[in-house]
Amino acid sequence: HPIITYVFGFTGRSNLDEAFSQKNLKPKVVLTAVDADVIKTYVRLKLGVGIIARMAYDEVIDNDLVAIDASHLFGKSTTYIGLRRDKFLRGYIYDFIELFAPHLTRDQVETAMTFNDRKDVQALFASIKLPVL
Repeated sequence: HPIITYVFGFTGRSNLDEAFSQKNLKPKVVLTAVDADVIKTYVRLKLGVGIIARMAYDEVIDNDLVAIDASHLFGKSTTYIGLRRDKFLRGYIYDFIELFAPHLTRDQVETAMTFNDRKDVQALFASIKLPVL
């Protein structure tokens, strides 16, 4: 079947490519997109089977699509929040971070914003157990 999925480098696409490679399979990727809503639109247009992140499927909004859990086939992916170091973060940004990543504190985020090296940021968060969806 034709496959519609993310552009390489977005939302775990490298995990998808690795999973097919490990089984010596060459997927027939016919369309790619950086956004799950675009992928779902292509599926609705009957252009192929979509592979999207679990968090991108909404049972209410996407009730016209059939979701099949394939998480056992692919490696885990981590979603990151990107922030500019040179900008003041307003309270609503911290509110969003708290909703999106309740395991992070405001102090941790503020500390991470002071680092210039990604390795330092990773070390700061290394001991935090990430929630799995």
